[in-house]
Amino acid sequence: MQAYCVKCRKKVDIKGARAITMKNGRPATQGVCPACGTKVFRIGKA
Repeated sequence: MQAYCVKCRKKVDIKGARAITMKNGRPATQGVCPACGTKVFRIGKA
């Protein structure tokens, strides 16, 4: 799965992706950028 890295300014493959649930109950995926190590986030089912 890919997410947008704001530091690299491009879409990257999520490293260490894990499914989470946001406060409002919607599903999301969270992980880190493999290039710079910044936290990346994608809303929606994994």
